[in-house]
Amino acid sequence: MSKDILRLGKETLVYGTSTVVARLLNFCLVPFYTYYLATADYGVAATLFACIALLSVIFLFGMDQSYLRFASESENKREVFQHCFYGLLLYGLLLGALLYVFSAPLAALAGIGREHAHLVHLAVVILFLDMLNMIPFTKLRLQRRAWYFAGVRTASIVVNVAGNVLFIAVYHLGVASIFWANILASLTSLLLLSPVVWEELKGGLCRFRPELEKQMLRFAWPFVPAGLASLLVSVIDKPILVQLVGLSEVGIYQANFKIGVFMMLIVSMFDQAWRPFFLAHAKDADAKPLFARVLTCFTAFAAWVLLGLSFLMPDIIQSQLFGSFHLIAPQYWSGLHVIPWVLTGYFFYGLYINFMVGPVITKRTHVLMWITLAGALTSISVNLLAVPHAGIVGAGWAVAASYFVMACCLFVFTQKVYGLPYEYIRLALLAVITLVMALWVYAAGDCLSARHLLILKIILLCLYPLLAGTVVLYGKMKFLKRGNL
Repeated sequence: MSKDILRLGKETLVYGTSTVVARLLNFCLVPFYTYYLATADYGVAATLFACIALLSVIFLFGMDQSYLRFASESENKREVFQHCFYGLLLYGLLLGALLYVFSAPLAALAGIGREHAHLVHLAVVILFLDMLNMIPFTKLRLQRRAWYFAGVRTASIVVNVAGNVLFIAVYHLGVASIFWANILASLTSLLLLSPVVWEELKGGLCRFRPELEKQMLRFAWPFVPAGLASLLVSVIDKPILVQLVGLSEVGIYQANFKIGVFMMLIVSMFDQAWRPFFLAHAKDADAKPLFARVLTCFTAFAAWVLLGLSFLMPDIIQSQLFGSFHLIAPQYWSGLHVIPWVLTGYFFYGLYINFMVGPVITKRTHVLMWITLAGALTSISVNLLAVPHAGIVGAGWAVAASYFVMACCLFVFTQKVYGLPYEYIRLALLAVITLVMALWVYAAGDCLSARHLLILKIILLCLYPLLAGTVVLYGKMKFLKRGNL
């Protein structure tokens, strides 16, 4: 069991390398865009990429999750791959052609104007190429080829950044440069993944099995509304804030909200490795104790990251480490109190990812749609109730509350259909340690100077691994006594 958990941790780091690089390079591109592009052009790009995020869920139709599920248990994995790949190819061509033909009215509907219909054409190409890339990427995850996966992702990111610089700064193609750079990056991924695709297609077409396709679609379709609802959880607060507190406060909120990306990186890295991991071990004799132990380890590490970022990011943002330059400009510092709540929300999302084992293994993924809808409704409700009284901090509460509700709902469902022996005592101890440290720092904020408060934060962050490690290792000793390791 220890070897399995260590391998999961290693693969999490490998998968996460490309994710971290992508997020950091995106941060670096923001000032580059604002220097070379007009404000309106940058707004057009932001609007269209938001649409791409939503439409990518519809284009993919959850077939990456379906491939993971069916290929992990099928003896004829080539047949499963071809049903997914060719099915998406046909579906993507039809849907892409429809969007391409109606690009002008769609541009007007998105609020960017009919004159930008050509950008919609480029967005459709990006959607189509990314869809074709997804099944080969998923195959690499299933085969645990983490370095290949990370290498292709990293190469694509480098090409994307280089393309942005080339098309914007050298060829002066304006806002279209961003889309051309993304197309070039997607083509690079597809080229590097071509051996993976060819490996499954070179032997000719497998016999089409309508029943298999039907089963895969039945498993996959709940991921579409679930994915859309999940996106709504993260974006619905912006239009509500515009109406309740105005655009200026939305800007302050968004700048601080982006700090949460560091916690989201941890969760994304874990997610990339976790789903293939639990599918690969689902039939092991000690699968359930193993999955329970993973939750304990994840909670211990993620809670430490949560405390570290919550304690130190405001100090780093306001420090003089970078001279007159700050990660967030001083006019945005009034929103620093939002950061811990956003980080807490992403922590709960990490727990939600852990509980995904139940619906995926039992093939009851339809519940994900209702759970994410519950999260979206929670976000709307808390925003409407809290923002008028607490301002943008109320929106931070909504982020934490919505992911908390989603995690709780999925936990109840997973325990009902799969019944995992989670280590409740150890999880409770980790929760107590985390809460006590957070409340201690909060209470000391009015009593200590900034310097002494920072020292207290550092001491607590150094103390946490010792306390959490004792909790986790005590659990390991219990497992050793039972002969499970």
